[in-house]
Order: sequence, then structure tokens, then C-alpha cells
Amino acid sequence: MSPVKSYLAAQREIDDAVARVLTSGTYILGPEVAAFEHAFANWLGAPFAVGCANGTDAIVLAIKACGIEAGSKIATVSHTAVASVAAIELAGCKPVLLDVAEDEFTVDVQELALLLARESDAGDPVKAVLAVHLYGQPASIRDIRVLCDQHGAVLIEDCSQAHGARVDRQRVGTFGRAATFSFYPTKNLGAFGDGGAVVTADPAVAQRLRRLREYGWDSDRLSREPGMNSRLDELQAAILSVKLASLDRGNARRRVIAGRYDAAFRDLLIQLPAQRRGQEGVFHQYVIRSPRRDDLRRLLLDQGVATGIHYETPVHAQPAYMGRVSLGPSCCYRTEQLCREILSLPISPEMTDSEVSFVCGAMIRCQ
Repeated sequence: MSPVKSYLAAQREIDDAVARVLTSGTYILGPEVAAFEHAFANWLGAPFAVGCANGTDAIVLAIKACGIEAGSKIATVSHTAVASVAAIELAGCKPVLLDVAEDEFTVDVQELALLLARESDAGDPVKAVLAVHLYGQPASIRDIRVLCDQHGAVLIEDCSQAHGARVDRQRVGTFGRAATFSFYPTKNLGAFGDGGAVVTADPAVAQRLRRLREYGWDSDRLSREPGMNSRLDELQAAILSVKLASLDRGNARRRVIAGRYDAAFRDLLIQLPAQRRGQEGVFHQYVIRSPRRDDLRRLLLDQGVATGIHYETPVHAQPAYMGRVSLGPSCCYRTEQLCREILSLPISPEMTDSEVSFVCGAMIRCQ
């Protein structure tokens, strides 16, 4: 999504919200943050939402608030934004990186089951699972929750790309002990700067989140435990409240565009995004796979269609992590293959029908 287009779509309301904050004299953790937290929690169907500075901090705070001790193993995927893994290490924990499912972009549940059983039998159990709902596509969250319950692992959802995605009509972010969101400007719900939130149904976790995001302070500003400075500011909260009102409409438009792509591309020699029964994605990205990805990307650019690759290098293959992070049983071989084939096509609520048709035509001509 273009942040400029999203601003222009609600310019008057956003300008009014910004002016309201600027004239209020309250800029950090004031009534705008409280109002957005309440509205966002209600929209999700969750009891509590706690704003913070960004999506990476949201994961760190969720890990700490759920009582996961430093040095614990946390399982997640290698095919994700590096922030997911960086946050685990920032919380003092050890990431174990798993492969994706066959023909999908989210965690391989069978490999997760093997890992949880293997580590439990070895006496060094995985203490948490960070389930990433990538590209707006829900992970197999019900199966993941069953596995976590069986092995005593805490389930945390990373919903940074999946604001509003559903599984059996229940929004992601409401299945685990906690869930994290990023409001980076390009997200389906994006601020005009950094921002994040942690969602939970546990009042004790919510209370601890509010302490941890502000130095571990209690109501008397005494640090009861070590915390951090990760506060959502009033300006961003006010803007997010405005944009939240149109999020369902924007997600619906993304699904319409994805449906047009599916129909236009069904006979092409590419793999389309998986659509599991009972799941409703929100298409933060529309990602195809092609063994001739790089050639296809060049041909599309020649026709005026810019594309992206999210993410070209798996986390375990990046210099900061290569050779030192633990991998699951498959050593992420499917992840390495898909990273050579994935291509993100343009998609945003602001795309016109003619722009969608232009992309469709260009793709067909490139085959």
C-alpha cells in the first residue's frame, strides 16, 4: 500500500485527528492511545490491546509478559521478516527456525510436531511458538494451538501482516496467549511512522505489558521489574483510529483484486497463493511462485509493472544468523527453494480496476 494514497483517502479525518493531538498538549500514552487500544481490541474480538513503539518491540514485550525466561527456545519460521527472529533474540531467547509447509508460506505443522516432541524427549523443551501469519495468509493456527497445548508451549501469534485475517470467522490474533501487530506504514493498518501493539485475553499479561513498555513502572512510577521504553505516541494512535474505520473495506478490496488475479492467472505456469478451506486471508501481499522468477520480473518491469520479493534470503541464510541459529529437522530446504521462486505482485486497496487489468494483461503477455 502507498502511505501517501492511504493518507489522501482520508485526508480530512487524519488532518483533524493530528490537529486535535497537537492542540491537546498530550503526546505520549494519553487518551488517543487508550481510545485506539480499546477500539482495536473490540475490532479483533479480544479483551485487551496494549500499544507499543513498533512490531519488533511488540514481540519482545509479548515474550517477556508471557513469562518466557531468557535462554528459552522459541520455534518460528525462517521464511519471515527478519524482525520476527531478531525480536526473539532481543528478548534473550533462542530461535529454532522451521520450514514452511508444502505449497504454502507458513509453518509446516508436521515439522513443528516433530520438533516439539524431540526437544521434550531430550529434556530441553521448546517454551514458545511464534506463529507467523505471513502475507496476510493465516497459519494453521488451530493445529498449532493443539500442539502447543500438548507440549506446554506458549503460543504467540505474529500478525504483523494479517490485520483482519480469519480462521473459521475468528480473527487471527485471538488464538494464542498473546498476539503481536506492527503498524508500519505499509501494513494493512499502517501508521505514518512506527507503531505496534500486543493483544491478549489474559488480564495478568495485559497488566505486565503496560508495565514493561514503560520501564517496569507501576502507578507510582516505581520500576517493579526491568522494562523498556516502547510507547505508542498519541499522533500515531489518533491516525490509526481513523484508518481502523476503513480497514475492513480495504481488506475486502484486496480480496477482490486477489480474486481477479486468481481468475486471470489460473492457466499460467505459475503457482498461485494457497487458499485453505475455512481461512480468509487479507492479502498484505499477493505472492506467486515461478521457477523463472527473475526473468518474469524483468519482463514485467519492461511492461511497466514493478514487483517485489518478500523475502529473497531466508533468515537462517543471512550473515547475522548463518551457522549459529538452530534449524528444524528439514533444515529449511523448502524455504530455500521457495525463496528462489517467490514474486509479489502489486496489490493495495487504492488500485483501480484499470490498474488491476493492466497487471493481468502484462502477466499474460509475459508467459
